[in-house]
Amino acid sequence: MVRVYSSEEVHAALPWPRLADALAQAFAAGAEVPVRHAHALGGGDTLLLMPAWTPRSLGTKLVTVMPGNAARGVGTVQALYLLFDRSTGEPRALLDGEALTVRRTAAASALAARYLARDDARTLLVVGAGHLAPWMARAHAALRPSLERVLLWARDAAARDARATALRNEGLPAQAVDDLEAAVREADIVSCATTSTTPLVKGVWLRAGTHLDLVGGFRPDMREVDDEAVARSRVVADTLAGVLAEAGDLLQPMQRGVIAREHVLGELADLVRGTLRGRDSSDDVTLFKSVGTALEDLAAAELVIS
Repeated sequence: MVRVYSSEEVHAALPWPRLADALAQAFAAGAEVPVRHAHALGGGDTLLLMPAWTPRSLGTKLVTVMPGNAARGVGTVQALYLLFDRSTGEPRALLDGEALTVRRTAAASALAARYLARDDARTLLVVGAGHLAPWMARAHAALRPSLERVLLWARDAAARDARATALRNEGLPAQAVDDLEAAVREADIVSCATTSTTPLVKGVWLRAGTHLDLVGGFRPDMREVDDEAVARSRVVADTLAGVLAEAGDLLQPMQRGVIAREHVLGELADLVRGTLRGRDSSDDVTLFKSVGTALEDLAAAELVIS
């Protein structure tokens, strides 16, 4: 019988340090990860299929993106994850895909920050107040106990304030801020989780040593930082195939000749394998660009059922 895992069970099975370590092992080992399949359903609706497999397991995430759901009071993105035995093809588990996604996305960023952020980072700024934003704060704080402040900024002040209050109630040192420029200038880590199509964070605001963590943009028309921020940074991708196809924060400055393809130094796998240095000096500005990969879903799902 196929075991079904609820959202609560998925979150409970994926504590941050354990999940980050599992992702590191998965990136180091590698997996077969085809380009995700996107199918237009009409009316702006989309079906996504994200498969990946290893000699042990085969899994795929099925995702629906329905923009009209906002008016219905339903989340725009819905997802399920189905895990099979690779040898026999037998289904092993069905997992809540939304919980799996927010958890693995945030953990991958916190894992990258192990290599790209300064060891003495004390202030985290989260840009955005959507569903993913608080998970970014939780993951970075869990893997970096030295954080003393968690700042939150968003265009929607009410949503920002509610997120900050919820995080404080969980014990995180969170506070809402109104001035984005001032917050960026104070931050050691800036984590952006928005769907913006215009740059929010400017390179001129970044202090030496800042780490940028960009997870919101997943289309070529989406931007969270400007060209100067990208040009100033040592850039690492979650996967090169993904960011070179989908990441507007990198594709747009490439198309304008601001940066070359070689400006993207490598992938998260290179960091965990030790073939790429995260930073050359404490003054480096670093940037991790994530668009998501099915390898992360597979690793997280295997951890849930282990």
